[in-house]
Amino acid sequence: QVQLVESGGGSVEAGGSLRLSCAASDYTFRKGCAAWFRQAPGNQREGVALIDGDGRTNYADSVKGRFTISHDNVKNTLYLQMNSLKPEDTAMYYCAVGRAYCYMGFGGPPFRYWGQGTQVTVSS
Repeated sequence: QVQLVESGGGSVEAGGSLRLSCAASDYTFRKGCAAWFRQAPGNQREGVALIDGDGRTNYADSVKGRFTISHDNVKNTLYLQMNSLKPEDTAMYYCAVGRAYCYMGFGGPPFRYWGQGTQVTVSS
């Protein structure tokens, strides 16, 4: 049974940085598509970043140039480095895996496994 555990969320001031981690069990990031999503209160869940087994990435326009998704195949962990944070980045952040390909973007087939979420709060 695949399990995902996120960590690294917290409260920061605008302009600050955080690194989110998603530790996976019974799953390898060497293949398939992995992603970070976020959901703010009252908003729909939105895709933030995608990465495939070869390390190819895709980002939402709102985070391009500020966020970086990566994975460590030895530690079996997915990361999201978030720099130059803005108040509008405030949300619950979720990692997701269990989709074969990333090329269809955030609107492709649903991800099968999700973490429990980690809260990110950015103050102005």
